[in-house]
Amino acid sequence: MNETATTAPLVLGIETSCDETGVGIVRGSQLLANTVASSMDEHARFGGVVPEIAARAHLEAMQPTILAACDEAGVTLADIDAVAVTAGPGLAGALMVGVGAAKGLAASLGVPLYGVNHLVGHVAADALDAASIELPTVALLVSGGHTSLLHVRDLTEDVELLGETIDDAAGEAFDKVARLLGLAYPGGPAIDRAAVEGDPDAIRFPRGLTLPKYREKHRFDFSFSGLKTSVARWVEREQAAGREIPLADVAASFREAVVDVLLTKALDACEHTGTRRLLLGGGVVANARLREVAAKRCADAGVELRIPPLALCTDNGAMIAGLGSLAIAAGYEPSPADFGADSTLDVRQAVVQASHDRMEA
Repeated sequence: MNETATTAPLVLGIETSCDETGVGIVRGSQLLANTVASSMDEHARFGGVVPEIAARAHLEAMQPTILAACDEAGVTLADIDAVAVTAGPGLAGALMVGVGAAKGLAASLGVPLYGVNHLVGHVAADALDAASIELPTVALLVSGGHTSLLHVRDLTEDVELLGETIDDAAGEAFDKVARLLGLAYPGGPAIDRAAVEGDPDAIRFPRGLTLPKYREKHRFDFSFSGLKTSVARWVEREQAAGREIPLADVAASFREAVVDVLLTKALDACEHTGTRRLLLGGGVVANARLREVAAKRCADAGVELRIPPLALCTDNGAMIAGLGSLAIAAGYEPSPADFGADSTLDVRQAVVQASHDRMEA
């Protein structure tokens, strides 16, 4: 950014795309607050996120989370210069709560409002507390709701969707396999723990959409539904034969299949685009094996690996504030007052309905 940390606008970001109410405050690229209220425990007994419960939890958490972020940053709402909010993609009801709150807050403070893209926000997280984000980059974003490969040449102007999941997202597959194995929700951490003593090569589970016949149409797309089904059928066969299920081996082998697909496609994207940098984002990045294998495979391929702090990998308001701050620095006008939540917002639209004409300096 061109502004210094003392002259850049103070931006408050609101994130409600799924089950976490995130509020962040930044000044330029300086992170001042990152406060998150999660409703995960309320979804645990259902084995996955229930959209109606998530939306209600956002309503209840919004005001205290905003005030907590202000306390953390040592500012008051009167100090805020702009508001940014996730406009999509995500759960429609959850997004509407955040957009409505952001519109009300911006109007009451008399400050501009920027509706921004959740996926691009994950990439923007890498710019926080750094002089600038290193571009171009391939970004692999992996969570319970999305698995996406992006080619980012400019955060606000040039983001290309290379591929995405065509069925279950990786995080969703972790949740479903964990439930199948009798493990707790959320599935990612539970499978990570179960896999510690397991052999990742014990069972060769399928790697979805990696065969040559899929290369032309689905080279950078992901599919984990078949993998989930394969695990289920394997467990059923073992149980039918009266054999004890080797939980650690199943967990480790399943996790290895997911990690292998994610990184094979991501590094192929780096090679295809001529980009020697890979950024990981999303909650599944907390997976220990994914980070371990990513570091090795990137080093072997001569690709720089970027992983923001884990608190900035999961859904959070700081990344939304950061993207809003980047949009302001790039000269974007605020989003129109009538913009709405868009659960399928195109990744090419980093700033919702914003004019691509730069504002006068």
